[in-house]
Amino acid sequence: MSVQVEITRTIRAPRDLVFKAFTDPEQLPHWWGPKGWTFEVSVSDFRPGGVFHYSQKSPEGDLMWVKFLYHEVSKSDKLVYSSFFSDEEGNIVRAPFDPDWPLETLNTLTLAEDEGTTTITIVVALVSPTEVESATFKASHEILNEGFSRTFEQLAEYLSR
Repeated sequence: MSVQVEITRTIRAPRDLVFKAFTDPEQLPHWWGPKGWTFEVSVSDFRPGGVFHYSQKSPEGDLMWVKFLYHEVSKSDKLVYSSFFSDEEGNIVRAPFDPDWPLETLNTLTLAEDEGTTTITIVVALVSPTEVESATFKASHEILNEGFSRTFEQLAEYLSR
């Protein structure tokens, strides 16, 4: 049985606008990630086989690098990508906040539009986890839900401007 979490949020914005916010490196720093953190894009190549590599820095100065590898990019409605914590060069590293955090997740983001609102669904699944990584991930479902909920709130606020 796979270990995964699914998070859904509906925002008042057309799907094309939401998709662009997820794939435009100029827009992402305005809403992605923890509130108050700075965000810098190193590599941005939104296509199957492409890479998105970025850093985010906490107000206290803690720096984290993250890398996405895109498997599927369906215009305006779906992104499938692997996600890893990385170093500045893009090499996979353990999460800086928990040595038992899974090394890799597979993320499936879908967007469905209905009368000017878009429902965002993200499924985060573990890739080849150890038992300890699975347990750590399962114990973090509430934190993941809260984090994505806040991020999607920031997206809704950004798109409402």
